[in-house]
Amino acid sequence: MTQTTNEQAKDPRIESAISHWAPRFVANGVPMTDFLEVTASLQHWDNWCQAWSQRAAIHEGLGHEAFNDGFEYSASQHWTRAAVCYHFGKFLFVNDLEQMRQANMKAVECRNLALPHLKPPGERVAIPYQGKFLYGNLRKPLGVSNPPVVVMCMGLDSAKEEMDDYENRFLVRGLATLAFDGPGQGEGEYDFPLCPEFEEPVGAVCDYLETRSDIDLNRIGIWGVSLGGHLAPRAACFEKRIKACVALSGAYQRSANFEGRPVINVEAFRVRTKSANLEEAGKVALRMSLKGIAKNITCPIYIVAGDKDRLTPVEQAKLLAEEVSGPCVLSIIPGGNHVVNNLWYRYRDQTADWMSRQLYAI
Repeated sequence: MTQTTNEQAKDPRIESAISHWAPRFVANGVPMTDFLEVTASLQHWDNWCQAWSQRAAIHEGLGHEAFNDGFEYSASQHWTRAAVCYHFGKFLFVNDLEQMRQANMKAVECRNLALPHLKPPGERVAIPYQGKFLYGNLRKPLGVSNPPVVVMCMGLDSAKEEMDDYENRFLVRGLATLAFDGPGQGEGEYDFPLCPEFEEPVGAVCDYLETRSDIDLNRIGIWGVSLGGHLAPRAACFEKRIKACVALSGAYQRSANFEGRPVINVEAFRVRTKSANLEEAGKVALRMSLKGIAKNITCPIYIVAGDKDRLTPVEQAKLLAEEVSGPCVLSIIPGGNHVVNNLWYRYRDQTADWMSRQLYAI
């Protein structure tokens, strides 16, 4: 009887993962069997990162085997899956920062191994920022000279290593992609806190792109997911080198009150803003507002929201759409969860088609 009771006493954070994260994990590259087996094996959140790292190591090993046998593209796919599994091991695991960082570096290592062997291949780039660097992955479509580029902005717990599926949808449409970790995100979380004034790092990205001769600098789009769905429009308010914007499940205005939000998300926000407590974190959250400035968005914008989103209420998307000055598509998807990962086919190709149309029409 005691054993049965213990088996039923699964950590509520694990239960939350099973209930809410499966669509995102699978849509972004985690095999469904991996998700089911890893989450079923866990009872305590403290073991989350280790369990996912162990599963990631299997894919990493398969990558090395394929590469040693001369199958470089297969190796890139195994390493990409490994990177995603390592990433999801660390993405909200802020209760053990050293373990989190180790998993993050493994995710970066595996994606970097994959980059030169992808189709099309990718390139790791270092973007100067405040005396240090932000890091990104630049990929260019095959057979296109000086393509337009989509700058891809991460969220609170996403990172560039999670972006393969999104990247590929832009690439096959003739658009280059530059997925980068901003301040407080992925590799950027160690040197910098989250930056509400996201036009600053995006300005640095645009400055970096101007040093290259293989990108069309007159055709820069921006795309953001979750918190990045707020940060991308924020950048578009001020950075006029941006010609089109896609915002996925981003807030119009955040509150200093974290009541009702998942505990692990709140703690991740506190840690990644480098706040000593929730009061300090709340002050950072208040700086995340598009009120009064969204009118400065004059470029075309495509806003996606799910009407079952428990993190970003659909009203937030409506407020942003009402205030922008440029052409606006507002897509509210019935039944969609946060980032509509449960119904990804309702927006991923559609937003890629739209972005291609906007940038190639210039």
